[in-house]
Amino acid sequence: MNVASAILLTMFGTAVGSFLNVCIYRLPLRKSLMWPGSHCPACDAPVKPYDNVPIAGYVWLGGRCRSCRAPISIQYPVIELVTGLVFLAGYLLFDSPAMLVQRLVFACAMIVLFVIDLEHRILPDVITLPGIVIGFVFSVFLPPGWRDSLIGIVLGGGSLWLMGELYFRIRHEEGMGFGDVKMLAMIGAFLGWKLMLLTLVLSSFLGSIVGVAIIAINRGDMKYALPFGTFLAIGAMIASAVGDSIVTWYAAFYY
Repeated sequence: MNVASAILLTMFGTAVGSFLNVCIYRLPLRKSLMWPGSHCPACDAPVKPYDNVPIAGYVWLGGRCRSCRAPISIQYPVIELVTGLVFLAGYLLFDSPAMLVQRLVFACAMIVLFVIDLEHRILPDVITLPGIVIGFVFSVFLPPGWRDSLIGIVLGGGSLWLMGELYFRIRHEEGMGFGDVKMLAMIGAFLGWKLMLLTLVLSSFLGSIVGVAIIAINRGDMKYALPFGTFLAIGAMIASAVGDSIVTWYAAFYY
């Protein structure tokens, strides 16, 4: 491992995380990602370039706007830190530069979808629909290959759509949003059908654990407390990083 390259990529990841924060804040509001520049949501004062340094800017401002002293959400440095660590993990896991780029593009999309679904219960089409196309294009040249990618798109989107349709027929109420359908199709496009299925298993398992915990402590209606896209993002990140090893380990029981 080249330590200098790892450090530089991690720092670049925190800068990307700063942009992801912009996406997370503005996409649900249907605002431009480019204009206006970064500003305080409380007083609209522009953020100085030296205050916009990832993580460090939050620390030396004491978590407050320089102009009006309104508190800045801890989410900003957390997303920057997480993105930097994801970039570092990618560097350690993937030897191929092309695979590294593919998986980092995918990871950035998952981070944005994770937070937006958790906060707003939506999965923006502006990420999922282009993501399906981008994932398929990557897969023409890289693993999992275009066939597995295409199967992943059809099977991923189709399986969740079918579950949602069955739920509606039985309960006569919406149980699965089309945002989840498009998100799983995007996951299938990037990772292929095998890792897409693994993602579905992992996300369902994680969702069940959290759902049971919510019921146990009586803190709300599980149906509204669990945005499934959030768990899909977690499952997809795990599958993207170590999914091939998990599939190989599981398949060994049948050989």
